[in-house]
Amino acid sequence: MITKNTIDKIFETARVEEVIGEFVHLKKSGSNYKGLSPFSDERTPSFMVSPVKQIWKDFSSGKGGNVVTFLMEHEHYSYPEALRFLAKKYNIEIEETQQTEEEKAHADERESMYLLSEYAKNYFHDILLNHEKGKAIGLSYFKERDISDESIKKFELGYALDEWTAFTDSALSQKYSLDYLQKTGLTIVNGDRKFDRFKGRIIFPIHSMSGRVLGFGGRTLLTDKKVAKYVNSPESEIYHKSKVLYGIFQAKQ
Repeated sequence: MITKNTIDKIFETARVEEVIGEFVHLKKSGSNYKGLSPFSDERTPSFMVSPVKQIWKDFSSGKGGNVVTFLMEHEHYSYPEALRFLAKKYNIEIEETQQTEEEKAHADERESMYLLSEYAKNYFHDILLNHEKGKAIGLSYFKERDISDESIKKFELGYALDEWTAFTDSALSQKYSLDYLQKTGLTIVNGDRKFDRFKGRIIFPIHSMSGRVLGFGGRTLLTDKKVAKYVNSPESEIYHKSKVLYGIFQAKQ
């Protein structure tokens, strides 16, 4: 656990306008800074940052707080993760007492889900570009809609084979656990049966502002109206749909 002395030092050193400025384009507005909300799609800037008070307020979504709460809202960091991000940015040495077993387990679970999501992104992208069926079905769909190779690579688009357990079997063979496959929503488990949530769909990875994969969106290529046109990852420890704007990471590049 990070000590109170370190936490105090982080809050004394971190500048809310500097940190938020890495994620949001800010312009001076009197004694404050103003920018477009990173939490909603708006055209008139309503996102305010106060260097004097060291707080921020997003009037379009109602969110607000200090530099740590911004990182928790925007990057989906836990409180300790946000503190560590700031300590690294400002070269502050972290003093900590021994982490409890519960805290360690929670941190390990989040990291395992991030790693699995990264694997899934790479798997789906590789299927799209290099697998015979991926190229014939998924890639041809994008080409028909004039989506460039550059955009496909930039957004790391993918394709999930129209097979019940193709992805799940691949992930299990790489020693990823079924528990985390289920928690991320990549695999649906029903009793003794398991199957890929996104089977037969083109894949749109959803990233945080820092580029970590949080979840996925999948679109069916079938015309059957009984099949849901879009399927998204369920809410999880790392993915909160209402807090994520698709494409925001790529827009920052």
